[in-house]
Amino acid sequence: MNQGGKYVKIEPGVELFVQDVGNGDPIVLIPGWTFTTEVFHKQVEHFQKTNRVIAIDPRSHGRSSITMHGNDYTTHGSDLAKVIEALELKNVTLIGWSFGCLTMWEYIRQHGTQNIKALVFVDLSPKPLSINHEQDWVEGPLDEIAAAFNTYLRDSEKQREFISAYATGIMVQRELKEEELNWIVEQSLKTPHYIAANLFASGMFSDYRTEAKLACESVPTLTIVAEHWAPIAKNFVAQHAPQSAVEVLGGHMMFWEHDEKFNQMLELFITKS
Repeated sequence: MNQGGKYVKIEPGVELFVQDVGNGDPIVLIPGWTFTTEVFHKQVEHFQKTNRVIAIDPRSHGRSSITMHGNDYTTHGSDLAKVIEALELKNVTLIGWSFGCLTMWEYIRQHGTQNIKALVFVDLSPKPLSINHEQDWVEGPLDEIAAAFNTYLRDSEKQREFISAYATGIMVQRELKEEELNWIVEQSLKTPHYIAANLFASGMFSDYRTEAKLACESVPTLTIVAEHWAPIAKNFVAQHAPQSAVEVLGGHMMFWEHDEKFNQMLELFITKS
């Protein structure tokens, strides 16, 4: 079991696994689509020396309850609120990676920013799909996203293939060792393919541009983007979240691959916030 692991009951029959370690101002870490608390082990280790660090397995991810309902980011946003309330967290720094950013924007849509000290969005556009994929910061052209949904999220074998290709092509810049790739893929497969497909669609059809603007106007906000789409991403952030600070680092999973640089970046931002 992860150090500090516990379960938070958020509704009858539904528990979320959280890692809760350290003392001080709370930092909450939310992983991306189908991923778990484990991706953040290098951040948990680093920041627990100075802060109370909470990493969450969202609903139907990792060790949390697998449910047939609520596999969308509207529910994930209210789940986050319930965890914050249950753990009695005040003045929270929220850090979301990839689709974890959607959970944060949804939380802001539902609850505003009054209990938030700072926000860190790691490598996701507030509007992941657009017909103007050459100008807008998006996850990919519509046809590619449709193909991923229709081809790769139909069974576990295809899901494994999809994550494997994504990990080696987009997430990590260096060559992954076999056991590292297996670790990444195994985390994702804890979410059944039929739920992964639901979350994929919910995430892709999101539009949180209003919340992205509100967020950066209300509290200190940092957006960290991967190198491969930095020019488009920086322009998009300047347009839709103009007050957000922007940093560029590594691939999609830069916090794991370049953890020292990432943690330093975060530390600097959190200290100033």
